[in-house]
Amino acid sequence: MLAFLGSRLLRMTITLWAIVTAVFLATRLTGNPIDFLMPDGLDAVSRAEMIAYWGLDRPVAEQYLLFWKSLLGGDFGLGLMERRPVAVIFGERLWQSASLLVATLALTVAVGVPLGILAALWRGQPRGQGVLFVAFLGYAVPNFVLAILLLLIFSYTLHWLPSAGSASLLHYVMPTVALAAYFVAALTRYTRNAMLDVLSEDYMRTARAKGLSERAVILRHGLRNALIPVITVLGLQITTLVSGAVVVETVFAWNGVGDLLVGATLRRDYPVLQFGVLVVAGAVIIVNFAIDLAYAASDPRVRLVGA
Repeated sequence: MLAFLGSRLLRMTITLWAIVTAVFLATRLTGNPIDFLMPDGLDAVSRAEMIAYWGLDRPVAEQYLLFWKSLLGGDFGLGLMERRPVAVIFGERLWQSASLLVATLALTVAVGVPLGILAALWRGQPRGQGVLFVAFLGYAVPNFVLAILLLLIFSYTLHWLPSAGSASLLHYVMPTVALAAYFVAALTRYTRNAMLDVLSEDYMRTARAKGLSERAVILRHGLRNALIPVITVLGLQITTLVSGAVVVETVFAWNGVGDLLVGATLRRDYPVLQFGVLVVAGAVIIVNFAIDLAYAASDPRVRLVGA
């Protein structure tokens, strides 16, 4: 088990270094942020002084070494636009995005897994086909289209839900549904397929022959052995939730990290963008590491192969 954990930690470190390095180099190739910070008509001398003030006149290699030195020292720099520590800027928005993602993931699991189990048990029946049809709709409708439809129906027409902001629990309803629809559809289909693979196994018949209730057979023996593909889909969904959240946050004026990263990219705010990618990449890597641990916990053979 220690060898398994060590190999995964080494991969996490290398992946994080590669991502941060790629973002550092990419931001330097997109242009000079001083052109966005300063007003039009800035004279050449003042422009050169501002470039020197932010250290952008140094060689890229030197900037890279200083960047890692500051990063390892816990100094993430100041935002070029707001002139505040980037950690503070992100701290003000992190909870908004994190709470939305947690709510979306909870809704995805709470709805997708039971629907997938029911679709497998109802295979060949009209109600099973109905579940698959709903899942198909979840695949087919983009999240930004669904978000706009929810706004038009429940906010502008019925006036049941607020259209923007995150001040109350009601504000979470439409963004969470818009984000979760696609992922519920994916999890439903994968859970159904995984359950169909195990329902005909010999150990399922043996469990029934022992006199176990159908619920115990399905949940304790069937679902547990179908968890590997389900966990895989959950991991992929968590990593793609971030990109989907950027669009949904924009539609619902959700003051989160997605909106901040888009603005930092357009304004070439290097420190904010670099720290944002570091936070997002770190979160994704940690989630993948947790999924590897879940693999190992649900199937001991993974520990042997992974080591």
